[in-house]
Amino acid sequence: MGFFSALFGKTDNSQLTEAIRAGAFLVDVRTPSEFSAGSVKGAVNIPLDKLVDQLSKFKEKNSIVVFCRSGSRSSQAKSILESNGFTNVINGGTWQNVNEVVNQ
Repeated sequence: MGFFSALFGKTDNSQLTEAIRAGAFLVDVRTPSEFSAGSVKGAVNIPLDKLVDQLSKFKEKNSIVVFCRSGSRSSQAKSILESNGFTNVINGGTWQNVNEVVNQ
């Protein structure tokens, strides 16, 4: 595992691929303007600073993949979700990484 992967808790792509194939809830935690400039097909935009207010959107999801520009905000999002009782959260890292897996 590389330095940034260790720092931001990025998962290996095999776990990410498995979750996406199983229909994971894809959440882009970047700002609305970043999201509108490009994201992953099928992803929803829930900015990091709005995450706590939107927890109801995560209920009943089998798996959740959060991602952002660098992996930093998605790491924070994963921590927030886990501290609110969600155990099925994967930090997908960058939106480009998740997009690459989605398009495989």
